[in-house]
Amino acid sequence: MLKLIINGRQVTAKNGMTVLQAAQEAGIYIPTLCADPDLEPHGGCRLCIVEVEGMRDMPTACTTTVSDGMVVNTETEAVNKARRTVIDLLISDHPMDCLTCVKNQRCELQEVAAYLGITERHLPMTITERPVDDSNPFFTLDHNYCILCQRCTRTCDEVTVVNAVEIINRGYDSKVSTFGDKPLMESICKSCGECVVRCPVAALVPKNNIIPTSEVETTCPYCGVGCMMHLGIRDDKIISVKGSRNSQANNGRLCVKGRYGIADFVHHPQRLTEPLIRKNNVLQEANWDEALDIVTEKLSGYSCDQIAVIASAKCTNEENYIVQKFARTVLGTNNIDHCARL
Repeated sequence: MLKLIINGRQVTAKNGMTVLQAAQEAGIYIPTLCADPDLEPHGGCRLCIVEVEGMRDMPTACTTTVSDGMVVNTETEAVNKARRTVIDLLISDHPMDCLTCVKNQRCELQEVAAYLGITERHLPMTITERPVDDSNPFFTLDHNYCILCQRCTRTCDEVTVVNAVEIINRGYDSKVSTFGDKPLMESICKSCGECVVRCPVAALVPKNNIIPTSEVETTCPYCGVGCMMHLGIRDDKIISVKGSRNSQANNGRLCVKGRYGIADFVHHPQRLTEPLIRKNNVLQEANWDEALDIVTEKLSGYSCDQIAVIASAKCTNEENYIVQKFARTVLGTNNIDHCARL
């Protein structure tokens, strides 16, 4: 453990930590728009600059490694003046519709501007209307709100390793887009939404953007990996899903099924919630005891070689082990396969 001074306060940090990480663990706020715990240090937004004794320039806290005895100041007038300049430049090219924006009170740009005491534009407006990509069925890419922090592009590179989006063009024409500047649905995007959950503004937002009133932690039912998730609940309905960082199975990440396939499935009017038994060529609801009795009766009429069992990818490895054990020792058949091979 190393000891350093931040704003006159002694702080301990692990060797290899950045100044930003050390400050955050100590509960000291340093504004930033491009930093994310899942991404490599970037230093692109220039908002986390600090003053370090012995250094002439103001380095970015997210890319500066701590050292023993380091003295850091995060709240000097020179530092905040430079930060205000960065924010002034960003909001000169940003819509000021905070009250009606879907990210109102959840927008990190709004949070930093409020922290620095910025309440109005100080630079001439340079806003030009940009196209909105709403081709994806789950989320929207609105270039008008984008601040080019590159969190989405770096996530697609470092976290999902898909590389569906990148910064294209240069200068004022720079924007987040796909190869060939095609719509998202014509790209290799997997619709996992990892970029959406990391966007600090309203550039990437879910199309169903209702704020939940409570959350319930559960396990994703779509495969046997065991990803943990938090279901956002409002009016007794699932309206949002986010990954749980407490889970070692997924570390807060989700695929397209887990993030966007839960609510529609659970509340779908055609979802089966009871066993169905065909009577007179019509499927009718039955209780589980009745359904299992029929299965037992039907299976008992076949020889072992006439029975086959298909295991499921939605089950865990342990459950699939039980399935094959049941097939071999109870049903007496070696005819067992797995749905992932079909």
